Amino acid sequence: MGEHIIKRHNKSLLLYHLVFPLKYRKSVITKEIGEGLKEICLEISKRYELHFIEIGYESDHVHFLVQSVPTYSVSKMVRMLKSITAKQLFQKFPEVKAKLWGGKFCTSGFYVNAVGQYSNEEVIRKYLKNQGMEKEYKKVHSNQLALY
Repeated sequence: MGEHIIKRHNKSLLLYHLVFPLKYRKSVITKEIGEGLKEICLEISKRYELHFIEIGYESDHVHFLVQSVPTYSVSKMVRMLKSITAKQLFQKFPEVKAKLWGGKFCTSGFYVNAVGQYSNEEVIRKYLKNQGMEKEYKKVHSNQLALY
């Protein structure tokens, strides 16, 4: 399925499919904002132990396929991604903040699926790919699993 992350005291292969709906389900993500989101996420991966396998969006929500380490709980990863992306997107695109009053980019809710035996990486990639066939899903980043 993928490559393990090997640390001094553990070995892991943790993949998560995350979906964040935008606040009020507003359709504000454009191609330019999607590219901005990708740049922000790739910067996050340089500072934190998160590796983005895929980043994509529709106008009112974002998808991530993320590889992480055991020290990051799902809630910690979600909080980090939501807060950093919102802050930086609002700085780069102030018009988005005006449309999403209240200072939040995403809703408080989210969807997460741990990729494993019954929902492997290929199943998730196929699901994400099919988003584009039936809806407006745009993939802005794709990568291989990280070798640490």
